[in-house]
Amino acid sequence: MKFATFVHDGKWQSGVVDGHQVHPFEYPVDLLDLIVEGEETLRAAGEDARSRSLPVPLDDVRLLPPLQPPTVRDYMTFESHVVGVAARYGDTVPAEWYAAPAFYFTNPYAMIGAHDDVPVPPGCRRFDFELEVAAVIGKAGRDLTPEQARDHIIGYTILNDWSARDLQGDEMKVKLGPAKAKDTATTLGPWLVTTDELEPHRDKDGFLDLALTVHVNGEPVGQDRLTNMSWTFEEMAAYASRGTWIRPGDVLGSGTCGNGGCLAELWGRHGVLEPPPLTPGDTVTITVEGIGTVSNTVVDGVAPVPLPGARGRRRAVAPRG
Repeated sequence: MKFATFVHDGKWQSGVVDGHQVHPFEYPVDLLDLIVEGEETLRAAGEDARSRSLPVPLDDVRLLPPLQPPTVRDYMTFESHVVGVAARYGDTVPAEWYAAPAFYFTNPYAMIGAHDDVPVPPGCRRFDFELEVAAVIGKAGRDLTPEQARDHIIGYTILNDWSARDLQGDEMKVKLGPAKAKDTATTLGPWLVTTDELEPHRDKDGFLDLALTVHVNGEPVGQDRLTNMSWTFEEMAAYASRGTWIRPGDVLGSGTCGNGGCLAELWGRHGVLEPPPLTPGDTVTITVEGIGTVSNTVVDGVAPVPLPGARGRRRAVAPRG
């Protein structure tokens, strides 16, 4: 099944996608609430909506992110992406990358829909997209094995981790981040596809073999296959649960695919900013086999609010007593 959250005639709704239509749930309900209640409840709600509610053409709705995730972990699981980006800075892939599926936490409040405009982050001059697939956790777990983790993933969606590369470069020099470089927008959509829909694409090693493509202004920029990940989503979920809880609605991003999954990789391989950074008016379209397509247009952002630099002097300390 495919589940979407959308606005139609000014009304927020969720429902089940059927072809080029969406059947709203009979009663307004947040998709995340159904996920929390469990996969059986989610599927029953979908079947009920499909048989009872009047469908709405997808062309008549504004797709929102399918859910508002409580947390978003974004990984780096494509070696070719890591190699390409490292090349730009004259680096090599660190041995630590090969040891475990590294991730960072990104902003769950920055989610935007499949066709929403995306503003340039304040102060950014090197704006970039990132073609990713994300797994959505369906039930809580802790210290899971990869085998156990498969039952904790309820579905998949597309994730575009929009990135301010110039801000990111500065932030990473401080040995923290990325932070504001990834803080303005993350596309999530167009809907949540349940795991059973993609099982036919699973290869003998446990990877989902899906075709990935990205176009900028209609021109092809990158393509890859999801099977080129270095860890499965189940292994990523197991690692996320190590020593802590993963909970329903948590999003695990695959990280950017290789072969042009983002501009920064191409900049690293070419040694120049070619293709050029995104600017207002550019439209980025990502398609993932078995899931769907998201297409967002870049628009002007806001200017950064000025802040002072660090106060470098030592602070006086009042004597005790």
